[in-house]
Parts: sequence; C-alpha cells; structure tokens
Amino acid sequence: HAALDASCVVGTWDWDFVRGTMVYDVGAARLLTGDASLAEQEISGLGSIAAVHPADHAWLIEHVQRAVQAGGLMLAEYRVIDADGHVRWLLSRGRTYKDATGQPVCSRGIIIDITELRRDGERYVVTSGSAATPHMLELAADHAMELKQLLTADAPADVRAATDVLLFAIGRALAASASEPGP
Repeated sequence: HAALDASCVVGTWDWDFVRGTMVYDVGAARLLTGDASLAEQEISGLGSIAAVHPADHAWLIEHVQRAVQAGGLMLAEYRVIDADGHVRWLLSRGRTYKDATGQPVCSRGIIIDITELRRDGERYVVTSGSAATPHMLELAADHAMELKQLLTADAPADVRAATDVLLFAIGRALAASASEPGP
C-alpha cells in the first residue's frame, strides 16, 4: 500500500447517465474534483471534473461524449491540477453499458495517476464498440474493477490494498499496450 501511495493514486468512478451524476471513491474524488470529501457522493455538472486542467476540459468532454455514444471501452489520458498546483497526468479507463434499446445507461472505470510514466505531452483516447473482441487485459480490468466495487470498508485492509495494486498493474499494462505501435 505504501508503494501505491508513493507512486500513484488509484481511484474508481461510476457515471449514471440517467441521473446525470458521478460517484467517485476517495482517490478519484481527490484527483478529479480536488476534494476527497466528495467521495461516495453524487456529483453533477462541471464540479465532477473541477480539477481537470482547463486546457483539457473541452477536449475531454468531447472525446468522452463520443466514447459514450460508441459504447464499450474508453481509455483517455489527460491532466489535472492537484491541491498544490502541480500538473498530474491521469489515465482513465472504463466501459460504457447500454440498455436493450442501445442507449447508454452508465459507465464505470478506474483512474490512475501516470505522471511518472509520461515522457511527452501527447495523449490518446481509445474507444471500441461493443462488437469488438475484448483484449485479455481489458477483461482483467473489468473484473478487477468489479472486485474493488464489491469490497466495502469493512473488508480486510490488505485485500483492499492488493486490489489497488492489481488495478494499478493492469492500468499500467493497458497504458503500455495502448502506446505500442500497431502492426
């Protein structure tokens, strides 16, 4: 757990399109709103991305909206400004779920601080429709996110910490595989 605190912050998010609200865990609330006390509360509007770098707001909103409409996997890198005024890079990885009529209902995902992994200012977004075959790491990330959401505060601390380490490792592997050149 100390290694996670020293090198990254793992957070989870849950976006309810029907209600128009976001719910973050402590890590995601701290990274995206700048206020960890907003964890586990419904947040709406621009307050849900208050800490996102102003230069990335429009870009992020536009690409996330496209990813939501496409459904399936969404993966994006963007900047936030932390409480000390430092710029941090985040990797957000999630999946959009649609109802029987094909309308987006919700998205769930993880946030990882990848500032130390950034070597340039380039960002990327990856989306895939529901027809795409999921990569094994995508499936592992989905299962790890489900596990993190199942673990309540009364779960053993070492199990919660191991889940965070697993999410970080999967997120780092996804980031590395997404930045590799294609065939």
